[in-house]
Amino acid sequence: MYVTPEQIQAAGKANMEALLAVANAQFAAFEKLATINATAVKSAFEDSIANTRALIGAKDVQEAVSLQGAFAQPAIEKAIAYSKSVYEVATEAGGELSKVAERRVSEWNENFVTLLDKVSKNAPAGSDVAVAALKSMMAAGNAAYDNMNKVARQATEIAEANVAAATETVKGLAKAKKAA
Repeated sequence: MYVTPEQIQAAGKANMEALLAVANAQFAAFEKLATINATAVKSAFEDSIANTRALIGAKDVQEAVSLQGAFAQPAIEKAIAYSKSVYEVATEAGGELSKVAERRVSEWNENFVTLLDKVSKNAPAGSDVAVAALKSMMAAGNAAYDNMNKVARQATEIAEANVAAATETVKGLAKAKKAA
């Protein structure tokens, strides 16, 4: 069995498409992160100017201290929102990269099964057992890969739930402190 130039070209094209998909996903994530960071820096700068003006306008030390306490709550909320945004971008980018990897693994599996079928047709008598063993090993590997993906998705869901719970806890603590 020989590899044809068309097969080499198709494999090269598939690999290039996969690389371009990864590059696009990474660029989109970097673009989103840059936007989030620029917005956060601008907001922090504007807040610091407003806070400085408010502190300059304070009539006494007690008012300055109470103003500083008032500045903490919005800062905490903005930090939580920033962290959540970065986490969402990272999760989205990871999902996109996982999709690309899953497509490539699926294509490789299909190509390998096709190759095994071709080899089994041209193989000498008695090699059916070896081909069946290879197919069985491949099926077991695919099952393990699927289980690993399910566990990774469950871990991601748990992590997201924990982040949401932690966010709500911090917000609740900040509101309780503000009320006190």
